Amino acid sequence: MTAGDWRGRSLGERTVGWVDRDVILFALAVGARADQLDLVFEERLRVLPPFALTLAQWAPDQLGAAGAFEVGTTLHGAQRLEVLAPLPTEGELTMAARVGDVWDKGGAAVFEVVVESGYFVATWSLFAPGAGGFGGARGPGRPPAPAVDPEWACDLTVAANAAALYRLLGDRHHIHIDPAAAAAIGQDRPILHGLATLAASTLVVAARTGAHPADLTLLEGRFAGPVIPGETLALRGWTDGGFDVRSQRGPALDAGRALFG
Repeated sequence: MTAGDWRGRSLGERTVGWVDRDVILFALAVGARADQLDLVFEERLRVLPPFALTLAQWAPDQLGAAGAFEVGTTLHGAQRLEVLAPLPTEGELTMAARVGDVWDKGGAAVFEVVVESGYFVATWSLFAPGAGGFGGARGPGRPPAPAVDPEWACDLTVAANAAALYRLLGDRHHIHIDPAAAAAIGQDRPILHGLATLAASTLVVAARTGAHPADLTLLEGRFAGPVIPGETLALRGWTDGGFDVRSQRGPALDAGRALFG
């Protein structure tokens, strides 16, 4: 079975539950302040839409477990989240997952995992080395850099315990906490989850554009490099909702876009 044979395959359904404590933990993990009461206080709570991605994390894991690629070698290349309705502060949700497009990059394949529910549609792009060469379409290339100067620029300091907190939301991969596991992938220290960087960026974009972060309607971005908890990142933003993120080592997230309703 080649990578292309997975296109369109169902990954099943999953029902997950959450409570307000999970919503608050997510907000704190991605940089919400203690004085942002509608993000961290149960009496006024609104759900940050990227929290949905923690509920849907089972789907890309399911594809790996089903044998589509070698678990442990695949990279999270990009993410998209379309918000259909606000999530409640607690409840249960049934989601359906499937494999979308599978692109042939020659030495690798890119699998799209699509998770759908009445509240959101989330799409993971997973870069799987060694799974290409099956004769499929190459798919879209890297988006071009913006042709105009950014409208704004500012810094984002990542909390030193951000990855330790974010792990409690479900993604407990050892590279985010164990120095030995991080060293095995060539990193000096444990790295932050890419989805945490993406979600933290929406707080900055919302503040700079006068929006409320819980009013997010669309989020997407490509992961370009690791982020280390405790470091300061540089963000730039454009009038169309585009943004990118750089660390001292180079690009961390590009082709970002965050739109608010």
